[in-house]
Amino acid sequence: MSSKERLYFLDALRAFAILMMLQGHFISGILAPEFKLEESLFYDFWFYCRGFTAPVFFLVTGWVVMFLLLRNKVQGFKNPRIKKGIRRGLELIIWGYVLRLNLPLLLNGELNASFFKPDVLQIIGLGLIFVVGIYTLLSFLKKGLLFVFLGFGCLVFVCEPIYANKTFYTLPYFLSAYLTKVNGGVFYLFPWIGYVSMGASIAITFGSKTKKLILKSIGFTVSGILLIFKSSALFIWIYNQTDLYLFRQVAYNNFLFIRLGDVFVLLGVFIIMNCLFKRSFWVWMGQKTLSIYIIHYFIFYGSLSGIGIYKYFKYSGSLVQSSVGALFFVIICLLLSVLIHRYKSELFLILWRKLKFK
Repeated sequence: MSSKERLYFLDALRAFAILMMLQGHFISGILAPEFKLEESLFYDFWFYCRGFTAPVFFLVTGWVVMFLLLRNKVQGFKNPRIKKGIRRGLELIIWGYVLRLNLPLLLNGELNASFFKPDVLQIIGLGLIFVVGIYTLLSFLKKGLLFVFLGFGCLVFVCEPIYANKTFYTLPYFLSAYLTKVNGGVFYLFPWIGYVSMGASIAITFGSKTKKLILKSIGFTVSGILLIFKSSALFIWIYNQTDLYLFRQVAYNNFLFIRLGDVFVLLGVFIIMNCLFKRSFWVWMGQKTLSIYIIHYFIFYGSLSGIGIYKYFKYSGSLVQSSVGALFFVIICLLLSVLIHRYKSELFLILWRKLKFK
């Protein structure tokens, strides 16, 4: 993507999300239960802010994928971004399973139970393929494509009370775990794919130009505040008008639209600072979220080896220990990512010489 066309705030927002994920995983995994007090304003604020991470990642995924598809000069079935998008999605799915592997168990002919539980990489990968697939199938549409993605996203959010507790017991666990939270997955398609679809609709509306950013920033901020504070009242009003109990259920468990509002407010803040992010470490970090995620998984959860920080220090840290540990954990993950990307050619050369790896 050329510098003139790059929306730097999207990279910066992904960087913010990866930092929130790193410290969030560390603190939630290490902090002892006695410090996780619901009456603590500090912990409540941290816990609420931690919830930004997943909605940001999924919404930005849909935005970036659709932005790249629409930016290409060749549109329709011949758009080269279609193949690239599908390949990227499959790569994320494969990485999601690789990180779940436990080699000691695998060498004994067993697969660890967590291997079959999809994580965020698999769902982001499927979300990416979903956007590419819808674009490909409906490439003859122009303005209509916006309403397809927007309508699908709203439908997924509104129907959450209907499917939230569906077990899909007739399907193999390998497949049912992908669908809803009650099937045991860490992440799942519904409702998270709704944020991906929303992101794709925003990409169509926002366009690729960095003009009128102040107005766009205000628009996102105001929309976000309305979603946070008024969306529940709107669903109550719809329920009173239609007597459809579904809207009452949405209103009293309105976390999806409220979280969308949180993301919109964040977007408003980051859009206004778009020029400040140019050629910054924030942009680099936002472009390397996959490698940072992989590194953090190896260190914290002990991917492949089964030996990680979480295994030995789970729920054992004080507030100070967890906070300081999270800071060093973030720094180490970022530093390793910088070193790996800087010296990756030399690392692959060593692997080729030592392990005959090509």
